[in-house]
Amino acid sequence: MNILYYDCFAGISGDMNLAAMIDLGVDPDHLRAELSKLGMDDEFRLDVSVDSRHGLCGTRVDVSLAFPGTGQAREHSAHRNLADIEAIILGSGLRSEVKQTSLEIFRRIAQAEARVHGKPLDEVHFHEVGATDSIVDIVGAAICLHSLGADAVWSSPVELGGGFVRCAHGTLPVPAPATVEILHGVPTTRGAVRQEATTPTGAAILATLADVFTDSPAMTTLRSGCGIGHRDSEIPNVLRVHLARAEAAPAAWRQQPARLLQCNIDDMTGEMLGAALDLLMEQGAMDVHFTPIIMKKNRPATCLSLLCAPEEEERFKELLFRHTSTLGVKSFPLRKSVLDVEFETLETAFGPVRIKHALLRGERLRSKPELEDCRALAQQHGLPLARIYEEIQKGGK
Repeated sequence: MNILYYDCFAGISGDMNLAAMIDLGVDPDHLRAELSKLGMDDEFRLDVSVDSRHGLCGTRVDVSLAFPGTGQAREHSAHRNLADIEAIILGSGLRSEVKQTSLEIFRRIAQAEARVHGKPLDEVHFHEVGATDSIVDIVGAAICLHSLGADAVWSSPVELGGGFVRCAHGTLPVPAPATVEILHGVPTTRGAVRQEATTPTGAAILATLADVFTDSPAMTTLRSGCGIGHRDSEIPNVLRVHLARAEAAPAAWRQQPARLLQCNIDDMTGEMLGAALDLLMEQGAMDVHFTPIIMKKNRPATCLSLLCAPEEEERFKELLFRHTSTLGVKSFPLRKSVLDVEFETLETAFGPVRIKHALLRGERLRSKPELEDCRALAQQHGLPLARIYEEIQKGGK
């Protein structure tokens, strides 16, 4: 498979990522044309140039804000919140997969900022994320990723830097609190430079895009790109990205960051709990299950456990508060190990059924038909569910 491998020895920022993607082969005119679909051409200009650090030559990107005579653009962007950004992206003419990736990155930063500053998600106004240059960096990252068409994204451990940084909230330690929050579960290094090496925007791009983190990838590089940063430091301020061919992932399974949400409930009926479970699964939870427990005063109760992506934590908390009787939700960060899966369609005498195969290093460990496909065929033909499974075991037509 073809992969993008991020070599983050000097960290990552949004502009360094765009520069590395262009140096790797993304046409800057294509990037500009896609970004124009946001309807924000009066707020920025994308400048691309050649630059070098410590003798390493590459591409530099500058997002020049507010053309002469339109200084109000920066003032407007400083007040944007997540809902404003989502409206811009969803209302654009970008491809659906670019929209989805962009929103995932923004939501990851939004969740981190909300936790760091102790505010509800809809009350966070982003001094940096809401600014025009960050919108360009993040949406541009999604455009470049889907333009290159790699099968997966891998990364080295991420250098964070050290010291202190000034921002809209004052002087903060490096790494910035939002960067730390975003990179929970991601391997990092610190102290290569006494400055911010990885920004929250860069951290969110990498945490969202990367499937695997390893400092010893088994791969054959096909071409490389260097994104030149805006600072001079003791080490080259460069983000190096390789397009490479890898035979297999370095582990037999993928690692995914996740959140485990739990609440204890002793005053809902079984019917009500069942309806809540169905709703939570329909809303996209990775998993929901119930465990019988004994609470204080020897009362029998149910522990509801829900697994979701980190950027979805706040949304699922709100769903739990709205659709169950709980007064509190516990949250635990964790990493989920996931086998690769592939699907194929089996044509049977009663209709098509999708078959899911679980893969370990490309080997099929086990296979099973999709229950909903089987249930639909059973209802359509007025047959017992077991009859559909018998047909599948025969191998279909």
